[in-house]
Amino acid sequence: MVKYFGEKNYEHGSDDKTGVLITNLGTPDAPKRKELKKYLNQFLSDPRVIEIPKFIWQLILQLVILQIRPSKSAAAYKKIWTENGSPLLDISIRQLNAIKNKLSKSDPNMVIALGMRYGNPSIENALKKLQSQHVRRLLILPLYPQYCAATTGSTFDAVTNVLQKWRWIPEVRFINQYFEENSYIKVLSNSIQKFWIKNNKPEKIIFSYHGIPKRYLINGDPYHCFCLKTTRLVKEYMQLNDEDVMTTFQSRFGREEWLQPYTSETLKELPKQNIKNIHIISPGFSADCLETLEELEEENKEYFLKAGGASYNYIPCLNDSQEHIDFISELITKHTQGWKK
Repeated sequence: MVKYFGEKNYEHGSDDKTGVLITNLGTPDAPKRKELKKYLNQFLSDPRVIEIPKFIWQLILQLVILQIRPSKSAAAYKKIWTENGSPLLDISIRQLNAIKNKLSKSDPNMVIALGMRYGNPSIENALKKLQSQHVRRLLILPLYPQYCAATTGSTFDAVTNVLQKWRWIPEVRFINQYFEENSYIKVLSNSIQKFWIKNNKPEKIIFSYHGIPKRYLINGDPYHCFCLKTTRLVKEYMQLNDEDVMTTFQSRFGREEWLQPYTSETLKELPKQNIKNIHIISPGFSADCLETLEELEEENKEYFLKAGGASYNYIPCLNDSQEHIDFISELITKHTQGWKK
């Protein structure tokens, strides 16, 4: 039995390549119960995501959650599914192609692949593609601006689990976050400013980040601090006042206490404080997905308007905007400095 896998098609004298693996969370293959059950099983079985003893958690997951949640999730995905399929995957492919086009001009020996932590295209298959192209230097870029063990840390696990089986290990660099990059704050702030030109400045802008259990913060995960700092950096760059902005956390799952304040509960309370015109943005996501298009743009909007709010606008993720593509390309160039071209 082969334990380590090499490049059978390698020839001496072949050009060495620099590889870039761009990753994101992932998506089901279709908005159907069967596909959602498979996707959720992989996602919720990740010990980085659910830090509960495996035996206990698997009983709950297999006997309860995966009997109920796939149908509900499939219904939610159907609301946002397009003719191009999953919005997250569609946007990710557009990002990939735009970055390839931009960087190929400066480094023809750079090859770039897309891999999703859960679902397809998988990180393992993306790495196999890079291996087959004789990659000797590998940069991993998870498109999560703020480090979190459940996202960036999990990506590191997935990548290294594959690389452990390679016979010829490349030189590896890993970008674990980029929210403090001046260019990122500028691009994010510009996206808000452009939105305000068309939709006017609201009474308050909500920065909503994906939540995690509070227990993870107590145990040393820095994600909460990085989210707060992202909001602060944008506020300072845009010269906003403290009362103009607010940070909240969304997508709570289960009964355990998560990072607060919760986005949904905040939106129900703001109209009672006579704040009835808001915009909401989610800087933890680099591409629009279920959590933004369905949860923020639809579900949470309904909470706010039913509570007495008058105007609610969702500011899209940076997606494949030219400024975002330019920033990601610059980030890749920065982190591949010193490598052979």
